[in-house]
Amino acid sequence: MADGSDIEAVVRSRLRALRTTLGMSLDELAGRTHLSPSTISRIETGKRTISLDVLLPLASALQVDLDELLAAPGDDDVVIRPAPCRSGEHTTWALSRPTGTTLAARMRLEPSERAPDQRVHPGHDWLFVLEGRIRLWLGERAITVERGEAAEFATMTPHAITAVDHPAELIMIFDREGQRSHVLADHPRA
Repeated sequence: MADGSDIEAVVRSRLRALRTTLGMSLDELAGRTHLSPSTISRIETGKRTISLDVLLPLASALQVDLDELLAAPGDDDVVIRPAPCRSGEHTTWALSRPTGTTLAARMRLEPSERAPDQRVHPGHDWLFVLEGRIRLWLGERAITVERGEAAEFATMTPHAITAVDHPAELIMIFDREGQRSHVLADHPRA
């Protein structure tokens, strides 16, 4: 994670690069932002602090979202750093961004003696067993899926997944409807 001075330096560089790429002089940008050309120059060169009252008009005049302008340098736009989320007998790590239409998760299941609650929802699920064995419950069917095997199914069939004998780890891919049902069903709704 970059510190404040690193982000400021990147923002200053982005402002100057956007202005010159768009072929705007300091005077032209000043006319579009109601800031003085010297204020803009001091911002670009680091002789004036950056504040929202100048960033908002600059971003608007340069036709860029404030988020893009302030995005910290680094690999956070590419690398996902999953954090565990525990619920009952399973732990889940989100492997994709929550804004996508298809979502991926790593899941660790602990064996349980209780019968699983099967759910039905629109969508489609796919899973791959990394470690252990799982039982995929599809209505009245109980299908054992071994390490190294995958399963794919429509989720309008009542379904649940449990570990067999020992803990199991798997990768799951959901469409948005499947993710909403699986993840939110394990947490109380507001």
